[in-house]
Amino acid sequence: MHYRINHADLNLILALVRGKTLARAAELLKVDVSTVFRAVRRLESATGTALFEKSRAGYQPTSAAIVLAQQAESAEQALALAQISLEQGQQIVSGTVRLTCTEAVLQSLLLPALRRFMPDYPGLKLELNTSSTFANLSRRDADIALRLTNTPPQHLVGTRLGTVSYRVCASEEYLRRSGHTALEEMAWIAPDDFLPDHPTVAWRRQQLPGVNLAYRCSSMLAVAHLVRAGMGVAALPDFMLREGELQQLGTPLEDYDTALWLLTRPDCRGLRSVSALFSELTRAIDLSGSQL
Repeated sequence: MHYRINHADLNLILALVRGKTLARAAELLKVDVSTVFRAVRRLESATGTALFEKSRAGYQPTSAAIVLAQQAESAEQALALAQISLEQGQQIVSGTVRLTCTEAVLQSLLLPALRRFMPDYPGLKLELNTSSTFANLSRRDADIALRLTNTPPQHLVGTRLGTVSYRVCASEEYLRRSGHTALEEMAWIAPDDFLPDHPTVAWRRQQLPGVNLAYRCSSMLAVAHLVRAGMGVAALPDFMLREGELQQLGTPLEDYDTALWLLTRPDCRGLRSVSALFSELTRAIDLSGSQL
């Protein structure tokens, strides 16, 4: 193919992909319908490629048109960032950062932090993966990990954000129903088969080995949901506890505290996008911490 596609061609394709009809595409491009129709026919003839298929639902893009529309969106975003950079007189942090953490950490710690500073980074995109292991980061499938561990992998670098304690909790509703039932005889909720090395699992197996394990969950987030629903009792990390929501049964689990680490690979430290996100998370989640 000798035809060289240009910016106007990309705008045309993107408008029709978004608008789905000639009339809507014409509105987006601020031209008349016949102009859009002729432009599409001319572009398909020049490239020798079918870009759209006419149907009752409108103009359906072919795989070729979808790829070109994605490129057009990237060009559109690049121009928007360039305009912001020009107006603000500074370089905009842009790019995609892949971050991995558990579902519980995502909901209770990461999202509140992101809500505070992400609006200041219009060019920064995040890919969030909820995983309970370090495998994603180690395989270079992620750039940053937010993890609860007392032994972070030595090949990673990062910041210790603080310490997490665990407490046995239950809802007022469940405690009212259970009356004076002994702790070990209550209905317990735990992630045993899915997180066998979790501190709360290790504690319970050591301290209360004969408990009635009524519910097994695939994550600590699911455990917390069941406890709040009045289904039983469980040991939960303190960052998941909301004031006045659950009754705490005793003091924090002794000798089972876990460090919260923000980690990355050494080869990522020089990336401006990763560095910016790492710094913002360090400040937003906890200003104190020691270096690994």
